[in-house]
Amino acid sequence: MTSLRPAVLLGAALSLAVTGCAGRPAAGTAYADAAARVSAVPLAGAGFPPDAATAKDQLGRLDVGWGQHWETYRRAEFGETWSDDTDAPGGRNGCDTRDDVLRRDLSDLKQGDRNPCVVVSGTLHDPYTGKSLPYYYRRASQIQTDHVVALGAAWRAGAWAWSPQRRLEYANDLDVLLATDKQTNYDKSSLTPDKWKPPRHAYWCEYARRWVGIKAKYRLTVTPPEKTALQDMLGACG
Repeated sequence: MTSLRPAVLLGAALSLAVTGCAGRPAAGTAYADAAARVSAVPLAGAGFPPDAATAKDQLGRLDVGWGQHWETYRRAEFGETWSDDTDAPGGRNGCDTRDDVLRRDLSDLKQGDRNPCVVVSGTLHDPYTGKSLPYYYRRASQIQTDHVVALGAAWRAGAWAWSPQRRLEYANDLDVLLATDKQTNYDKSSLTPDKWKPPRHAYWCEYARRWVGIKAKYRLTVTPPEKTALQDMLGACG
């Protein structure tokens, strides 16, 4: 048997990534079934994010306290990588969590013609900055997947006491995630709203609604300065 040339090997690798199982093109029926499964699963929780009135009520009910166990936080506590096991709690549709976020948040979306999970290209209108950012499969990108309430912030607010499975579910919960500008995501890090707000002021209302909705969903605490900042941001919702 003759050996494959590097170019052929590269082409085969890309085909495997886009086509899916075993590198074989999916039959029309199989693709249609997969596409139906992918599109049938909602990419946001019912009633999420909460409206401003609901968020204000939820914020008033959150426990207030200072962060704990910050020194024990490790990213690995929330799982080593993205997870979407459809047989596990929190499983959705078999797609990589990041691809689900991209399919939800990008416009001008093009999906794989043999694997409906794969996002080939699209444009992100970044909520944090207002920038329009292009995305192309397997190319360097300015787009990252942000945990709105960062894993470190969630840890300090109560996730330190959760089970590993609960933390894995949180890390892959689409309600917690947004596609955002990479540098802005770095700047945000695990800061709470009293220490960081999106550069785009027009997004402050929705950001606060999302933040409070996540904390209420997971029964996480807020610090006194964090609560004050969120009250101010929600007060601007109009």
